[in-house]
Amino acid sequence: MNQVDIETFLVLVKTRNITKTAESLFVSQPTVSHRLKMLEDELGVPLLIRKKGYKKVELTQKGEEFIPIAERWLALMKETLMLKNEKEEMFLSVASTDTLNSCVLQKLYRSILQDTDLNLKLNIQTRYSYEIYELLEKRGIDVGFVHHQLHYKNVICEPVLHEKMYLVQEGSQAIRKDQIRIGELDPEKEVTDIWETNYQIWHEQTISRGRRASREVDTYAMLAAFLRDPGRWAIAPVTVVNHLKEEQDVFVSEIADRRKPPERVTYIVRNKDMSEAKIHTLKIFEKRIHDYFVDSGLDRYMDRYSNAISEVEEDSDD
Repeated sequence: MNQVDIETFLVLVKTRNITKTAESLFVSQPTVSHRLKMLEDELGVPLLIRKKGYKKVELTQKGEEFIPIAERWLALMKETLMLKNEKEEMFLSVASTDTLNSCVLQKLYRSILQDTDLNLKLNIQTRYSYEIYELLEKRGIDVGFVHHQLHYKNVICEPVLHEKMYLVQEGSQAIRKDQIRIGELDPEKEVTDIWETNYQIWHEQTISRGRRASREVDTYAMLAAFLRDPGRWAIAPVTVVNHLKEEQDVFVSEIADRRKPPERVTYIVRNKDMSEAKIHTLKIFEKRIHDYFVDSGLDRYMDRYSNAISEVEEDSDD
């Protein structure tokens, strides 16, 4: 059946008049009559009672019975066209630590969600590293960014970024030197964030030495808030430092001590066993990550990691 003929019939059902039907469809009356005749011929039954001299059109019993069929047929045709023309929709659930989401990935997420051609929808979560591994094991997320390399049977873990640590001071009372020894600063004024395990060990051995920090935080928002207090200082990875510089008055120095803090390593983690559709989505996401890091100047900190997606593909074929 022809969609135009069906639509013409349904308009006629409403108007019950050939002239009004022609006017509604912006066609001639003979065209309307021809379409209705074509539909009747295809169905093999009369739909209309044609009486000379009568403007109002009556439907036959078969015509009345055909109304719901025509409506369903037209609805199915429209759904079929929508399915054909609709862009492929992709979905990804991503979890990351607080400072990565706040200082690194936020702009990436925005660029992805604003790209109407990409049509990738995101579920974005902020979690601790150990929680991200557990979510991956339970298939609660598709991909994550963590600062700990843990060994889970079904999780692929590869390094993405290696970030140097810097000393950052509140600007009004900062010791304005390009290089500073930690001993030059008041330890009671430190705002402490234990970035990852290796950093925690270094911090205990070189700064805290069993002393409890007066201000220990675990979010970027709290770190930034305390660094607005005069005389406060912290040690932070380069992406966090750069974000702080954009938002408030801070002074950044290199750490001059011989024993420097370890770099913060960021790992990308994902489940080994994924569907082909999810693998395809992850490939696109990884490409956007790479391009974003390059455009943001973060490529100098990028690890030249192998493409774990290829490993996922191999595993899924076994």
